[in-house]
Amino acid sequence: MILTNKIAEMKVAIGCDHAGFDYKDTIIRVLKRAGAEVIDKGTYSTDSVDYPDFVHPVADLVESREVDFGVLICGSGNGVSMSANKHTGIRAALCWKDEIASLARLHNDANIISIPARFVSAKLARQMVRTFISTEFEGGRHQRRVDKINMC
Repeated sequence: MILTNKIAEMKVAIGCDHAGFDYKDTIIRVLKRAGAEVIDKGTYSTDSVDYPDFVHPVADLVESREVDFGVLICGSGNGVSMSANKHTGIRAALCWKDEIASLARLHNDANIISIPARFVSAKLARQMVRTFISTEFEGGRHQRRVDKINMC
């Protein structure tokens, strides 16, 4: 798939735990090949780690708008998503198929994609990231709903 020129102008932060390590490297290669700047917040091996240690630095970069999007990967995708969503202004979406990745952006203005490495293929993970960062938020009636998400 040919990525849009818009991706070449993006900054993306990525982080994972040990279960997502192999997927992280392949996603980084795809993003860099498309011209995106990628900030890798770890982990850097398959040694067991605690996912919040890698989630919070990614969420901080997205929250401060130092990057356009975040990519988080763990075994189920749940732990990284829950941790990221503790940050004000973060809308991390757990995605397991391409349509979900598209709708997370289109309707929810998600700014972090959470990927369950043990439940999707590496090929699907790469495709979901492409779709996620290529899809524009639709706004309109969806903006009203997104505005109601934050409680603090």
